[in-house]
Amino acid sequence: MSIIVNVDVMLARRKMQSGELAERVGITPANLSILKTGKAKAIRFSTLDAICRALDCQPGDILEYTPDE
Repeated sequence: MSIIVNVDVMLARRKMQSGELAERVGITPANLSILKTGKAKAIRFSTLDAICRALDCQPGDILEYTPDE
């Protein structure tokens, strides 16, 4: 897939645990794990908004495009 999810990077920069982020965002830790591993097929804008608020970042800090080779 050509979309890379960098939630782990932002969690490390903010010194936050996955469980805390899931609680702040209002999603289950399992759904956050699916997103972090890149297995998610979609993300709601409201969820992306909540993640950006919780991590004090921009959507581009979370999602990265890399062309398929």
